[in-house]
Amino acid sequence: MEKKALINIDYTYDFVADAGALTCGQPGQAIEKKIVQLTREFIDNGDYIVFAIDVHDKGDSFHPETKLFPPHNIRGTAGRDLFGGLQTLYEENKEQENVYFMDKTRYSAFAGTDLEIKLREQGITELHLVGVCTDICVLHTAVDAYNKGFKIVVYKEAVASFNQKGHEWALGHLEQSLGALVK
Repeated sequence: MEKKALINIDYTYDFVADAGALTCGQPGQAIEKKIVQLTREFIDNGDYIVFAIDVHDKGDSFHPETKLFPPHNIRGTAGRDLFGGLQTLYEENKEQENVYFMDKTRYSAFAGTDLEIKLREQGITELHLVGVCTDICVLHTAVDAYNKGFKIVVYKEAVASFNQKGHEWALGHLEQSLGALVK
C-alpha cells in the first residue's frame, strides 16, 4: 500500500482573502470547504500533512518574485495565516506528529527546503496536492515531485488560480505531462 501525504500549498490570507495582497479571490475562496475536508480526512487517517507556505522578507529586492508580484506573505504578518477554516483545523492539530508546517521561498515546495527528506523519512511515495495557485506553486511543486519519482494526485475542486486559463492549462499539463491523477 502506498504511503501518502497531503501537501497544502499557500492557502493563506494573502492568496485567498478579498483583501489579500496577491489574492486569487473567489476561485480560491470557493475551494475552502474541499481543502478543509481533505485535510481533516488525511489527519484522521494518520497520513502525513504538510503545510508548505510561501514566506518573504519585507523589502527583499533580491528575490526574483519582487519584480513580478506585489509584496505578499511577508514574514510575521497576518497575510501568512492560513485562510478560513484551514487555520482553525491547523491550530487544533499542529502538535500532532503527522502535521508539518514549513516555510518555502520559491514556487516549488521542494526548492531550498527539507521537504523531500521529511517525505522519504516517512516512506511516502504518493503526494496529494491542494492549494493555490494551480499554474504556479502547485504546478512547480508537482513538476519537482514528478522529477523525484513521487506519484501525484491533484484535486481539481481543491486548487485554484487568479488566471482561469492558466488553471485549466495546468490541470491538463499535470495529467498529460506529469501523469498526475486529477480527480
